[in-house]
Amino acid sequence: MILLKNCTTYCPDPLGKKDILIAGNKIIAIEDNIQTGNLETEVIDANGLIAIPGLIDGHVHIAGAGGEGGPKTRTPELKLSQLLEGGITTVIGCLGTDGMTRSVESVLMKAKSLREEGVSSWIYTGSYQIPTPTILGDVGKDIALIEEIIGVGEIAVSDHRTSFPSVNELIRLAEHARVGGMLGGKAGIVNLHMGDAHNPFQIIHEVVKTSELNYKQFLPTHCNRNDYIFEDAKLYGKKGYLDITASSYPFFPQYEIKPSKAIKQLLEAGVPLEHITMTSDGCGSLPDFDEQGNLVRLVTGQPASILWETIAAISEEKMPIEEAIKPVTSNPADILKLKDKGRLIVGKDADIVLLNSSYKIEYIIANGKKMVDKAIQLVKGTFDI
Repeated sequence: MILLKNCTTYCPDPLGKKDILIAGNKIIAIEDNIQTGNLETEVIDANGLIAIPGLIDGHVHIAGAGGEGGPKTRTPELKLSQLLEGGITTVIGCLGTDGMTRSVESVLMKAKSLREEGVSSWIYTGSYQIPTPTILGDVGKDIALIEEIIGVGEIAVSDHRTSFPSVNELIRLAEHARVGGMLGGKAGIVNLHMGDAHNPFQIIHEVVKTSELNYKQFLPTHCNRNDYIFEDAKLYGKKGYLDITASSYPFFPQYEIKPSKAIKQLLEAGVPLEHITMTSDGCGSLPDFDEQGNLVRLVTGQPASILWETIAAISEEKMPIEEAIKPVTSNPADILKLKDKGRLIVGKDADIVLLNSSYKIEYIIANGKKMVDKAIQLVKGTFDI
């Protein structure tokens, strides 16, 4: 067992100073003063530290991505250390642009490897394209039958790299994902890549208008990628979910709305906090194209950006801690139906990050196992140096 003593606890709602007792991979008690008697227990003095749920990064290219500039621009696979640097204990993998030379199978196997290394991982089936690649021949089958698959995405719309799906094609895809989710007890959500074209949410409006699907069947991402999309997002977010991308800032400050500012501005516009998530797009390529569609620059995203921007929301935007952490803890857990994640509650998985007063990571516990101790990474990924 592990006992955290006297930590200022956010579950994400504030609980004040509490002791947290962990046994196996679960939280078994959160109380004012826990004593374990003669039971073998590792006690961590967490006085002065802040306990928050382990972060959930809902959009990471865990098996690599990119390639828009040719074979040498393919990005490498995620390393465990990249997650721990950002306090991330749960990650959702996706394929992305390249559904032609990369496969959903490779993303699935990477998720399995991350689970073996100690963190939690699920994936989306599919890629930018429609028809989209799957493992079993249908997105619904993938979601219903493969434990790690919770939805489909990222499906590209409003982008020059999209396959320009019709409204009916997107309806069929979303309906299969929804039914697969129902059969498998999964979210069955459709993660949508929002490109730079104007009026990017129009296809979702048309889907909802012409079918029995609702806005919460979709999770559009990159909603802060430019000012005009962000203005549309302020209205769309009152009906459906929105995902803010953290890692592309500060690479594209001339276009992007800074993620921490974006969250604050969405709230000021009346978007419910529970509708907002923030993900990194980690290990994905962040390409910049000229007006002729030529690639002029490419960088790669870092998962830790969701922690950096969460801290910025607290320290720069003056958001309360309990509000600032919800887009990377309880909100993605609820939207993606990860029932044991995102909260410090008795019976939930023991995914806990302890921060010091400067919001630096001191400890990380993932599935009840100590991964970081006094800011030192204890558990190394297979290929971490």
